[in-house]
Amino acid sequence: MASLPLPQFLPHRLRRNQIPADHWRSRCRCCLSSTTNESSTAVVWFKHDLRVDDHPGLLAASKHRAVVPLYVLDRRILSRYTTETLELAIIALEELRSSLKSQGSDLMLRYGNAENVIEDLVNEVGAPFVFVEEEVEHHLCEVLDAVKKKMDGVSFPGESPRVVVWRTPFYETQSLSDLPHSWEEFKKLKLPITLPVPAARLSSPERELQWGSVPTLDDLKDYMNESLSKKEKSWREMAHASAERILMERNLKEPTVDGSLGRKVHNSAFITKSRDTVGGGAEAVLNALAGYLRYLEGTSRDDWQEVHARLRDAEIRPGASFFKLFGPVLCLGIVSRRRVHYEAIEYEKERNAGFISPFGYSASTVIAATDAVCSIEWYSLMALNKEMIDDKKHSVRIWRWKGHLIQYTVVGNEGPAVLLVHGFGAFLEHYRDNIDSIVNSKNRVWTITVLGFGKSDKPNIIYTELLWSELLRDFMIEVVGEPAHCVGNSIGGYFVSLLAFLWPDLVKSVVLVNSAGNVISDYSPLPRSIDRRVPFGAQLGARLLLLFLRFNVKKLLNDCYPVKPERADEFLITEMLRASQDPGVVMVLESIFGFDLSLPLNYLLKGFEEKTLVIQGMKDPISDPRKKVALLKEFCPGMVIKKVNAGHCPHDEIPEEVNHIICEWVAKVDNDEKQALKSLIPADLPQ
Repeated sequence: MASLPLPQFLPHRLRRNQIPADHWRSRCRCCLSSTTNESSTAVVWFKHDLRVDDHPGLLAASKHRAVVPLYVLDRRILSRYTTETLELAIIALEELRSSLKSQGSDLMLRYGNAENVIEDLVNEVGAPFVFVEEEVEHHLCEVLDAVKKKMDGVSFPGESPRVVVWRTPFYETQSLSDLPHSWEEFKKLKLPITLPVPAARLSSPERELQWGSVPTLDDLKDYMNESLSKKEKSWREMAHASAERILMERNLKEPTVDGSLGRKVHNSAFITKSRDTVGGGAEAVLNALAGYLRYLEGTSRDDWQEVHARLRDAEIRPGASFFKLFGPVLCLGIVSRRRVHYEAIEYEKERNAGFISPFGYSASTVIAATDAVCSIEWYSLMALNKEMIDDKKHSVRIWRWKGHLIQYTVVGNEGPAVLLVHGFGAFLEHYRDNIDSIVNSKNRVWTITVLGFGKSDKPNIIYTELLWSELLRDFMIEVVGEPAHCVGNSIGGYFVSLLAFLWPDLVKSVVLVNSAGNVISDYSPLPRSIDRRVPFGAQLGARLLLLFLRFNVKKLLNDCYPVKPERADEFLITEMLRASQDPGVVMVLESIFGFDLSLPLNYLLKGFEEKTLVIQGMKDPISDPRKKVALLKEFCPGMVIKKVNAGHCPHDEIPEEVNHIICEWVAKVDNDEKQALKSLIPADLPQ
């Protein structure tokens, strides 16, 4: 069994460990859902695992007489990719094919729905086994289920075809259900991190096969657009312009474009049009990783100098550069998380004569890389562990946004779409007693835990109100798929107001429940800062705030529920405390010191007032509810305002009353819309 060679410049410790293949095969079995027949042919279906190195599924499949590696160009999967991700995927597929050829095989590329392509291929080559990586994203799980269902209808003499699900274990653990729900408790287990496995030597089928060619980016775009309706194309176009760009255009200012990409260097790892993330095959990515880790050493190599320059540009806060540069290739599986961790630790040993200090790593780049992959792994484990994520009433789904795992639920089969957005520090379960009631009034309800909260990812990035509005935009486009009545509590109300202002076609109406944001008369927009950085002292402030919140969460919650303090129950307290221990939570709290809520609600919702409902708890301890109601009545006369006897979270404190108000509002707006459409139809035409 051969291994994928690293570039010759890497020190010995960074090269693939030369361990007998039988050892790795035996270690790999724990990742597989079933045993296989070694005398048969196997299909290995690649999705987000575009590598030969450290690929347990490929290694296990290599025991078979012949292996057919397959990549399916399935619109349902590729539709979630940005243009840059498509670029990276095409280059990665070319490199994957080259690597597979060096291992004695090839890469088959076929167009269509995965279940149909795989059924045809399995019958064509007589392969009773399909190896595929385990998934957590809901839309990919649906595709995988469709493949399994198709395989159930295929039969071969002597054995039943099956799908063999594998994963790349990061930690040495036997059962996900036994893992603690808290990151702090999980770290105390001190689970060993598994080692990467080497590349496998493969055998191709003896028969002649049509392997297909890697498409160009233009060809792939044409293929993706073939089946899109005019509305779908229009909605996808919305995702191309950032919130910042739209705001600048509305202010009649041309957005500044940084064209200083620098000169193109030999062996550059920055191969996409934007040249701001690492790309290529595993060898190129590991070369860039080696350069990244060695940032403090300096170098005369042009390719590593380019990595260092991009690192400095992306280091908007300590450690943020790693995911910015390497996040997309990790999401495509061009390198595995544990390979990154292994290379980082080996470099740390190299720096310190084989010694790892118990007091932490000596290089900031090693800290950034290991923190990032360990954090990604933690949220992946939570997503995989159904006992950790499923609500008592509703099944929790996973959506991937810009490489980050986001939790959401959807309930209901008929009626208008309603989106519920929580406030700062909360999560989708904060609408625990609203979902079913709204659904029972013949609505479909989506609830989301936005990035940085609950059990959704908390990456090392700068969190802004515009970032969260873009997340809601993409969620509406990719998941909801139609305009919705958007309900937001606290800062969530400000997010949905931004959504309505920036992308009004996505919003049927806005419901503000004790919303954040000011009301300012005669407001005219001022220039906004494009370069959003962490304010000085924000990290210290966030850590002190975190300690304060942990010790006072029960009192703070009780204050927000002045009418029914018993609703601030043990469930809310426990989950808020659990989330406060997650990796990355300090970065989220830093955002409090950098929020820009300067755009007032009356400016954001101008022209949308007739479709805005305000539910205001009149005992809100956080703001002055009477003053806010008075200002809204004066400067937003078209808004409907409902005052209720509650604190900051009326939807959870008095859910029955708030549910009734929301359901009546949704029914009214939808009925008004139907009547308006009817009035446009000429009287002599059938309605």
